[in-house]
Amino acid sequence: MSAATPPALTRKDFQTDQDVRWCPGCGDYSILAAIQKTFPELGIPREKFAIVSGIGCSSRFPYYMNTYGFHTIHGRPFPVATGLKAAQPDLHVWVVTGDGDALSIGGNHLMHTLRRNVDLRILLFNNRIYGLTKGQYSPTSELGKKTRSTPSGSIDPPVHPIRFALGCGATFIARSIDREPKHMVEVFHRAAKHRGSAFVELYQNCNIFNDGAFQLFTEKDTKAHHVLPLAHGEPLVFGREHEYAVVHEGFQLRVVKSADVGDDRIVRHDEHGPLAYLHALTELEDDPDHPVSAIGVLRAVDAPVWDELLHAQVESAIERQGPGDLQALLTGTDTWTV
Repeated sequence: MSAATPPALTRKDFQTDQDVRWCPGCGDYSILAAIQKTFPELGIPREKFAIVSGIGCSSRFPYYMNTYGFHTIHGRPFPVATGLKAAQPDLHVWVVTGDGDALSIGGNHLMHTLRRNVDLRILLFNNRIYGLTKGQYSPTSELGKKTRSTPSGSIDPPVHPIRFALGCGATFIARSIDREPKHMVEVFHRAAKHRGSAFVELYQNCNIFNDGAFQLFTEKDTKAHHVLPLAHGEPLVFGREHEYAVVHEGFQLRVVKSADVGDDRIVRHDEHGPLAYLHALTELEDDPDHPVSAIGVLRAVDAPVWDELLHAQVESAIERQGPGDLQALLTGTDTWTV
């Protein structure tokens, strides 16, 4: 007699009885709703999910998801999540972090997680501010940003999360926006299927301390002219009537009027393309006259996965030397002098 098919999960199965304590209007609500929609659609048992967070507004996430979870310390969700994946390789581990948590005190940990290609999904909520501690500038705050900790304006060049991930060799890099729930779900599905570190930057509005940080890319009257949707193999065109296109100009990319170039000159997006191309995509944001933000999956490539390599080494050692006896080791008579 075959086992009964477990009932399908719904968004409600991933909700908790905890009051969601974010400011009214915060972009975190939208991201939470998108994750709670995505998880039931992945076909993974609820007990196989784990969410790890650090410190910050976004890091309250584990309390609001009916899964296993860890609320760790500032900047350290990455080593905790790495250890969890190493100890429980069958878990589907998601890391929720913010621009301050991940790129300030946690920058070193994030770098090594990405270069190792640990099998984690990393959601970086980027609001370009420290929201939980009441509005200090963060590593992603723009030059000249006036905050409580930079009353004369920030003099620090900002960290660019996508460029950081590219520099670390991340095998999956994507970006979405809190105002685009359908797009977020699509990106989360792609991230969930990736083997290795899946890094997703999320433009997330802090309407209390940094309202409108991404308004060019979120407001109805401007986003069509400043958001470049990415789809593998498709031409890089955007605008309400696809009136803009992206072409090569030397080693750079440039935005032109679609009517001024032939289809053969328009660049087609390549998720597996060279890092120089992907970096050039991010440089479109620096155009002072027409800043353009690429949204979607920038990079998706296959590479060896750290935790799989680790377990292969462990299994190889056991085959050669046997499983070992921890209790015998702890109670043994071997001693040494320091």
